[in-house]
Amino acid sequence: MSVRVRRIYESPEPADGVRVLVDRLWPRGLSKEVAHVDEWPKGLTPSDELRRWFHAGGSYEEFVHRYEAELAAPEAAELLDGLRKSVHEGPVTLLTASKTPAESHATVLARLLTD
Repeated sequence: MSVRVRRIYESPEPADGVRVLVDRLWPRGLSKEVAHVDEWPKGLTPSDELRRWFHAGGSYEEFVHRYEAELAAPEAAELLDGLRKSVHEGPVTLLTASKTPAESHATVLARLLTD
């Protein structure tokens, strides 16, 4: 099981496997052809309210707690289970436009996919 997190602005690599965009909004200045995104499950992204709260200065620890609660909702849980199946079939790369992927929702997703 291989899950990694990368910025979407980095060039695709053969080791990426299935490339999954985990941001609610399409990244600025990037065409779909260049991005090489295989899946874009918007239901796994943080809600607009949570995203705004976090970017307004919310703590990362509280963000993780609130985001995990959102992922427990039926629609998100179903999408998460589907993505787990992809992980068992081969490498999955979670793509985000975040400038700090290590402190983003993508890292939370990666952890949940490998637990």
